Amino acid sequence: MIRVLVVDDHPLFRAGVSGLLDSVEDTAVVATAPDGDAALREATLTRPDVVLMDLNLPGTSGLEATRRIVRACPDSAVLVLSMLDDDESVLAAMRAGARGYVPKGAGQEELLAAIRAVATGGAVFGAAVAGRMLAALDRTPAPAFPELTDRESQVLSLMAEGWDNRRIAAELEVSTKTVANHVSHVLTKLQARDRVEAVLRARNRS
Repeated sequence: MIRVLVVDDHPLFRAGVSGLLDSVEDTAVVATAPDGDAALREATLTRPDVVLMDLNLPGTSGLEATRRIVRACPDSAVLVLSMLDDDESVLAAMRAGARGYVPKGAGQEELLAAIRAVATGGAVFGAAVAGRMLAALDRTPAPAFPELTDRESQVLSLMAEGWDNRRIAAELEVSTKTVANHVSHVLTKLQARDRVEAVLRARNRS
């Protein structure tokens, strides 16, 4: 069961998302919060698997709340769900420590898939956002990543789309252990702490 904290300043939206998650067998809402300070308190108390975070919050912003929750609850994955889906907002959320970013216009299945992905260690940018980031990677000239092999670059591109190791392995027709090794090499060569930071480093070099 994926335990979720829903953070949004609109009561109707909180109720709608909570109703959706409670209607699905593998997700359950453990708490809701209307602002950043309440989000930090609830995250500290309930230790959710996923924090569904809006960025436009009264008082403490969603970005600052994300930073604080990531520090206080490192096992809780923050998934941003916001009306803002421009590159600057996405990158700011990733730098704050969010594991994923989905626009509020996303469909129910896309949202549920994103929650499940970040809960299991994946990184999700949403279909539209992932497309822009992948396009940016595709525009990056090869010399920008001389430290990566062609296969490592392929793995990095699929990581940017939010794919987990099992899905990457199926796409590349290799074992999950081989993919894990490629991911480890990518993180080491890009001097990244995790998958999200690796994608950000790639994005910043484009």
